[in-house]
Amino acid sequence: MSLEQFMLRAWYEGHAWLKLLRPLSLLYRAVAVRRRRTYLTDPAASWQPPVPLIVVGNITLGGTGKTPMTIWLIEHFQRQGLRPGVISRGYGATPPALPWLINPDSDTSAQVGDEPLLVARRCHVPVVIDPDRSRAARQLLAQRDIDLIISDDGLQHYRMGRTLELVLIDAARGLGNARCLPEGPLREPAERLDTVDFVIRNGAEADHSDGFAMQLRPAALVNLVSGERCSIDDWPHGQEIIAVAGIGNPGRFFDTLRRLSFSPREYAFGDHADYNADSFAGLDVALPIIMTEKDAVKCISFAQASWWYLAVDAELSDAFVQALDARLSSTH
Repeated sequence: MSLEQFMLRAWYEGHAWLKLLRPLSLLYRAVAVRRRRTYLTDPAASWQPPVPLIVVGNITLGGTGKTPMTIWLIEHFQRQGLRPGVISRGYGATPPALPWLINPDSDTSAQVGDEPLLVARRCHVPVVIDPDRSRAARQLLAQRDIDLIISDDGLQHYRMGRTLELVLIDAARGLGNARCLPEGPLREPAERLDTVDFVIRNGAEADHSDGFAMQLRPAALVNLVSGERCSIDDWPHGQEIIAVAGIGNPGRFFDTLRRLSFSPREYAFGDHADYNADSFAGLDVALPIIMTEKDAVKCISFAQASWWYLAVDAELSDAFVQALDARLSSTH
């Protein structure tokens, strides 16, 4: 188990020893609150783009489904005839320069990051990466004719002005012990949720007063080599597979595979793991491998014919769609 996985388990299982970190947690909380207050009291400290900007973020460490939500937003606005663009930090990316407009046909995940490349390839929208989100947004506006910007993560990047804030929470894990780092998984105090425009609970069954529900619906299995899309129903019930996940919450992916009647041998890697052919050495080559789409973008160059990824689509309620469109239209 990696340090990241160890800490995530401790935070979400409420291990008692974490109380030893409370002084550091209180200090972190005070700094986070003061930092946000500084930007709120000085509007000139933040750059507001000339088009609507929607932040898809979270207040916890660990996967919450931000990228599927980003993809859902892109497709929603495209159906309305709008031209969205995306900005992202590009975690672990090493592009030739910053900011960097992704070329989905030639850039690799090592250059631009796994999630930004996934979005660019799947949605065919311009994606600019830069840890400075404001600079990324300016570059996006300078190079592409777009109607709105979606920021994949960046809730705490207050130098970037925003029109709407959407916060994702894993419905099963919630806020863990509800403590700020390092005692708990929170990047900001839980009260921050009272100030955002929408709270979306990934995995919730129905909308509730504490947030809208989002479900990730498995769509198909896609072969990494041939690109063939295969119905999940075409696979034998109880098929034994190798399950690979390098995401913030790999357990959710493994649970999904079990609900789909697979029998997975689980291999969890760290979030944003770097893969090469040796990463899978020693696995049973007689079994097919099923991974997440986020992992697949890093494995295509050395994939074998028995490797697949599970394509999923975010599903949100009509009530959320109506509320989102109404809130966005009222802002401009």
